[in-house]
Amino acid sequence: MSALAKKQTPETIAPSVHLEFIQNQAGLPEGEGLHEIESYHRALFLHHHAGEIEHFKQQSRIHESRLAHLENRLADTHAKLTGLDKLIPVNLDGQPDIKPTMPWNTWDGAMFAAALIGIASLLIFGVLNISFNLLESGLVTFVENRIRAYFWAALLPIGALGVKVGWDLLESVEKRKVYLWTCLIAGLTGVLIWVAAYAAVYPTLSKTTTEQIQSLSVFDTAAPASGVFSLVAPGGAKWIDIITVAAQAIAEIFLSAVLGIYMTVIYSRHRPVRLAGNPLFMQLDQERQTLEENIARERISLAAATGNHSRLEHQLSALISYARSLFQKEAALRQDQSHQKRVFLDQISEQLRTQLQTVENGHAERFASPPAALASRNGQ
Repeated sequence: MSALAKKQTPETIAPSVHLEFIQNQAGLPEGEGLHEIESYHRALFLHHHAGEIEHFKQQSRIHESRLAHLENRLADTHAKLTGLDKLIPVNLDGQPDIKPTMPWNTWDGAMFAAALIGIASLLIFGVLNISFNLLESGLVTFVENRIRAYFWAALLPIGALGVKVGWDLLESVEKRKVYLWTCLIAGLTGVLIWVAAYAAVYPTLSKTTTEQIQSLSVFDTAAPASGVFSLVAPGGAKWIDIITVAAQAIAEIFLSAVLGIYMTVIYSRHRPVRLAGNPLFMQLDQERQTLEENIARERISLAAATGNHSRLEHQLSALISYARSLFQKEAALRQDQSHQKRVFLDQISEQLRTQLQTVENGHAERFASPPAALASRNGQ
């Protein structure tokens, strides 16, 4: 049995057509050879590829089921998203921030800038002043490493920031007002104490060098001045210096915090209406994106399985069509050969018939010619 060998690739048809079976069917006298050819090659193809066809069918069913389930979930997600807002107002002081605010004006802009400049001035002056005092104190830890004095002075802006954070953490409007006025009073008190302490030592600071030298005397045995400003602390420093530095630090910390709070209040008057993403909407939207990606993958897989199944079916159709054409060609060839044989036999028969007639005519003439010859001879 001969066969047309073909490779099993998507571009070729496998298994091959069996030409000997076609020739055998074409030689039979019955007219059902075409149906037998189709049945034989269909069975032959399924013998090789029935498992693949069934595998692709089951894959298509699985992907169709998954696709239907994912599409139902996607429809439910879209229905839920329809009733939700993507953006919602944020909470401001326990209430939704949906109230419109006034636009910026010259006065509020100038006050906002002045408060910012005041905070910067207070913090820079405080850091430089305290670091200078620490360096002038003669302490070894600051003299040997000057950067430590600046880090110590950095406690002022950190303290002011801490006071401002305390105001931000309060949610009640009344508590914020009490907190603000308390800080303002503490800052102004520190300013007044600092001014009073500075005024107490100002007469001594305002003397010139000549006046200071003239006031000195080796015979001066007067008792030291009494009072709190002339007392010496256990560390050797005067109480007036301690009070001055402490009042300055308190004033700078609380006044800086108050100015920061005031800047926040001004900004809140002109803040834009703020909207935030709805957490439920964002979660459902993320789920929607995931479902759409899964649906796309399932559709691609379904298309691949359906395409492979369709490819095998078309291979079967092409194989049967090819076998049918070979059968028809073989049948036509055999029919033509039979016709030629019949014509040839008819010619031979006709020739034989002609020769037989010629032979018979010759015998008849032979038997009829002697009596005629005898009669002629007798007449002579």
